[in-house]
Parts: sequence; structure tokens; C-alpha cells
Amino acid sequence: MRPEGTIEVEETLRATLRDVLGLSPERVAAFDAATPLFGALPELDSMAVAGLLTELEDRLGILIEDDDIDGETLETFGALTRFATDKALQ
Repeated sequence: MRPEGTIEVEETLRATLRDVLGLSPERVAAFDAATPLFGALPELDSMAVAGLLTELEDRLGILIEDDDIDGETLETFGALTRFATDKALQ
């Protein structure tokens, strides 16, 4: 069973990826925990990462410090979802 609020965070993350990266709803809906992100999605370059993180802060009401982010955080959709969920539900 998922902690309360997890589904909402995942839905917000999917919407943010669609909006910031210009991805189709169908493409983002197909993402699962193992879907690779940074390095696999040409839309997710270093400039897009900054925009994505800023938008997640706004939409989830969280603060993301530079120290919070490393290569593993953006490696897969599952890793990014866990990160966002941990930040939003702590």
C-alpha cells in the first residue's frame, strides 16, 4: 500500500514533465518506475532540469536544495518519483 498523497505527487510529477518538457500525455502516461529520464530523454537536458525542479518546487510546495540532487535522482521516473514523494510528504 502506498502512503497517502503518493498518487497525487506522481500525478503532479507526470503533469510537470508534460508541461516543462513538452511531452505528450500518452508518452508520460506510459512511464513506469524503470523508465530512464536524464540521458535518455533528449528533452531533459541540463537547462530543462533546472526548469523541472523549479516547477516541482512550485507545484508541490517543496524546497529543493542543490545538495538534494545527484545523477541518481534523475536517472529513472521511479527515482524522481521517490525523491519528489519524500520531499512532499516529509
